[in-house]
Amino acid sequence: MGTRDGLRRVAFKEATMGIELELHSERPAWTEWETWDTSRATVLQGSYEHGKALAQVLALLGRNGPGRLCSVAPFDDTLFTEHDAEAALLEVPGLLPLCLNESQTAAVHDLATLLAVCAATPGSYLWFMGD
Repeated sequence: MGTRDGLRRVAFKEATMGIELELHSERPAWTEWETWDTSRATVLQGSYEHGKALAQVLALLGRNGPGRLCSVAPFDDTLFTEHDAEAALLEVPGLLPLCLNESQTAAVHDLATLLAVCAATPGSYLWFMGD
């Protein structure tokens, strides 16, 4: 598939996985001995509608590349501190050219918003909830 920049992009194979995002005021309490309800106490904001599209875009980065966003595990949970979020926010402009459709672009914009809020909120965490 051709793009305006002349690079050939291969469409990401449809995946059933997704990555939802939650911004927490402090480290979310979610371990095997705590309940899901316990983690709800610190939620400030969430993004749940773009999970599949976000997973597709982040998969294009690969797991061994540079930057913080490469550390996001699509089948596991990943936590970013406010400092991780600040560093990852600088990577967002590089994600936009990778987007193959409006859904992926919306997912990246949602990610950027939550990264910015997390970076500006001392003690907060951004929780990437993988399938």
